[in-house]
Amino acid sequence: MEFRGAFTALVTPFSGGEIDEDRYRELIEWQIGQKIHGLVPCGTTGESATLSHAEHKRVIRICVEQVGGRVPVLAGAGSNNTREAVDLTREAKEAGADGALLITPYYNKPTQHGLVEHFAAIAAEVALPFVVYNVPGRTSVNVLPETLAKIKKRVPQVVGVKEATGNLTQISDIIEYCGPDFAVLSGDDFTVLPTLAIGGVGVISVVTNIVPGLMSAMCEAFFAGDMAKARELHYTMAPLCRGMFLETNPVPAKTALALMGKIVFEARLPMVAMLPANQDKLRAILSAAGLVS
Repeated sequence: MEFRGAFTALVTPFSGGEIDEDRYRELIEWQIGQKIHGLVPCGTTGESATLSHAEHKRVIRICVEQVGGRVPVLAGAGSNNTREAVDLTREAKEAGADGALLITPYYNKPTQHGLVEHFAAIAAEVALPFVVYNVPGRTSVNVLPETLAKIKKRVPQVVGVKEATGNLTQISDIIEYCGPDFAVLSGDDFTVLPTLAIGGVGVISVVTNIVPGLMSAMCEAFFAGDMAKARELHYTMAPLCRGMFLETNPVPAKTALALMGKIVFEARLPMVAMLPANQDKLRAILSAAGLVS
């Protein structure tokens, strides 16, 4: 299964403190109807940090079942506890996911050598394609390009990276060191087009929760060599990308989806509703884009 194009890091809808399965299935169906290229359940945007293991497994199973093989499912399965990451990755495989998105261990700040050993240990237990998720802003550890090259060599199951630094120098180095067969996916909605321009193959996106069709169309335009169209779509999405980060993700995305009538807003503590002033800013951005009246 190829991890290429626009993938949505899906929010997890809740109702009364429980997973809202009906809304989640509807959201997945809408995403596929909007021609998204792939879906990522249980990532940071899916509030994986506050899902129980049972909920985590259920969310992945719902996604895989609803997708029915129409697009790849790359399931969030990482942890800062290697044993826990093994368990979550095994569950993702058993659920039928096409691959696992594995965040670097957060909080405990492993060395670069420790990162290599972490992914090697998971691969030794579970045979599934892995995409490393590098987001130093949340984890306090940066997977260096040289380290990714070592991981790729040591762990052939690691087929790509979700690179969320927004650092184009680092992204270029990764592509140089890891080669054209390594899938570099942007994890930063603001730099998807530049990432594609230097050899990236797609994005795992937050903004695609609300505009999946625009991001998939931008990727397709780029792949077809239509840079003018890709650039136009990049700038069309720019205000929406800013809106998604008016406060900590995924609260703006969930708020936007609620305003669009796709879900009922509910987040789990410590995530809370947006400040009224920021909600007003978000509504204005959505209105200007024609997403709400």
